[in-house]
Amino acid sequence: MHRTFWRASRGFTLMEIMVVTAIIAIATGLAVVGWSGGAQRQLADEGERLAMLLEAARLHARASGQSVRWRATPEGFVFEGRTRHWLNRLPTAWERAGTVVLQGGDLQLGPEPILPPQSVTLGDRRHPSLRVTIATDGLAPFQVQEATP
Repeated sequence: MHRTFWRASRGFTLMEIMVVTAIIAIATGLAVVGWSGGAQRQLADEGERLAMLLEAARLHARASGQSVRWRATPEGFVFEGRTRHWLNRLPTAWERAGTVVLQGGDLQLGPEPILPPQSVTLGDRRHPSLRVTIATDGLAPFQVQEATP
């Protein structure tokens, strides 16, 4: 009995150490894969948010018969038009710090039912290779088109 206890208390076997090491390696690999797409996903989420805001303003322009314009500013963006009481309720800042407009900082959102094709491209100051374009052909709603780096 003393001999069995001595064998059991000598430490871990090589197989046990290898299994634990493999589990740690797999967990680390999954964490890195999930983390590396985070910046692109956050930028795409910001693009989705902007697409929804643009569509809301576009629908408001159609319903009110008043022109609405979206314009990028150094601090974020602004909606301009005659119906300021409604437009002033819309957000004017990016939710994600570091978001910038790279192209297309001025969009006309109505009141015509068919608009010219328009787009705006967002980027990230911290990750210059990341880009997201929000576009419409003039008839379809604004949609996010993710660019591959």
